[in-house]
Amino acid sequence: MADLTVDLNCDMGESFGVYKLGCDEEIVKFVSSANIACGWHAGDPRVMDHTVALAAARGVGVGAHPGLPDLAGFGRRNMDLAPQEIQTGVLYQIGALQAFCRKHGVRLGHVKAHGSLYNLASVHRETALAIVEAVRSFDPALVLVAPAGSEMYLAARQCGLTVAGEVFADRAYNPDGSLVPRRQEGAVIHDPETVAQRVVDMIREKCVRAIDGRRIPMKVDTVCVHGDNPNAVALAETVRNHLARAGIAVVPLERMQHHDG
Repeated sequence: MADLTVDLNCDMGESFGVYKLGCDEEIVKFVSSANIACGWHAGDPRVMDHTVALAAARGVGVGAHPGLPDLAGFGRRNMDLAPQEIQTGVLYQIGALQAFCRKHGVRLGHVKAHGSLYNLASVHRETALAIVEAVRSFDPALVLVAPAGSEMYLAARQCGLTVAGEVFADRAYNPDGSLVPRRQEGAVIHDPETVAQRVVDMIREKCVRAIDGRRIPMKVDTVCVHGDNPNAVALAETVRNHLARAGIAVVPLERMQHHDG
């Protein structure tokens, strides 16, 4: 299994003002890519500056994590925005993070939509195309992160963007490949050992196990480990250790080879 590679990504930079969210200083030690909030659903300019510097010091790939303009709801509430609003909003947020990348001399390597924006773009083609167009107009060399087979994944492929298929380490899946809603029992898996073995299995088998036990074929380029739960650091460390024992190399998105499939 020594030829297998995967990226471990984590949503970071979600503190703002006097509010501290997540444990970025610890979890950055175990991931290879950071999705940094751009100020709309979370984050602020000082936090963006600090988080880019943190990732740069650890050699962690930096990506923009644009969301909906919903600070109070952490970008997890649905909003009725026109495609043009989504496109310009995503472009605005990517540009904001790029300013801090330039300051710290690091390359902005990828984009991953957040929360409801990510979920909507996974099933709604117009939203997906709006995000794809924002990324392409900013820099067509950026990698877009999306669930394999989703509308966002397909739109990126059709428009010539490099796209990385993403799975979630600690989230349960429905039989149709969608995530089990957080409000539903069993939606989030908390035991680090269970999560870590699940990640290894997903990479080796190129599929995920749905909540009913069936296997769903899934392209796994990058695995998201959430940084906003109490076990976040232990979970990320356990996943990283299991991958090492399984001979699966962890590399940032921009250094991976993304093949069609």
